[in-house]
Parts: sequence; C-alpha cells; structure tokens
Amino acid sequence: MARKADYKRFDALGIQNLAASANLTFSQQTFAESLKLPFPLLSDFPERKVMRAYGVLNEKTMNANRSFFLIDPQGIIRKKWIIENGPTTVVYSETLLRDIREIVGKR
Repeated sequence: MARKADYKRFDALGIQNLAASANLTFSQQTFAESLKLPFPLLSDFPERKVMRAYGVLNEKTMNANRSFFLIDPQGIIRKKWIIENGPTTVVYSETLLRDIREIVGKR
C-alpha cells in the first residue's frame, strides 16, 4: 500500500492521511490491523454520508469511486483526485505529493 510506505513523506508536509470505505467498521479495523496502517481507516457504513457529501458515491454499486482529497485545516478542499478506473489504476504517492507540495508551498 503506497500511502503506508510513504506515510512519513506525507507527514513531513503536515498531511494527515485518512482512508474511508463503505465496509463495516469491524472489517475496516481488521484490515487496518492486518496491514499495520499508521493512519486511520474509517467506515462510512451504512449511510455512506461522507461519500455522498464528497460526490464520490457510485449509487449503482453503493461504493465510492476511488478518490483522494486535500483538505486544509479550515475544512476547505484544496485539491481532489477522482480515479475513473479505481480498481485497475495505480495512484503513485509521488503524483499526490508533487501536487500537495505545490499547493502548500513546500519543496
């Protein structure tokens, strides 16, 4: 998992990683523990309110389109990356980090 491997690079920029899906809380906890994730893995089950609020819920599958959001401390979305072929597309941390560095003004 790229975000786990590059966690310290995001942290050095002051970025807090959070992951969410529509899986049950128990499933999320088990998965996070099995991978020893250094960041929270949240459940948006059963209402999927967050996915709807961020406009990434696929109503047909009731899952989120794979996406990443950069949200500032005031709660403003500064950048979003929506992945069209989420299950088959690799999103490299360097792509996200490059954009984040430009937005937060750090090199």
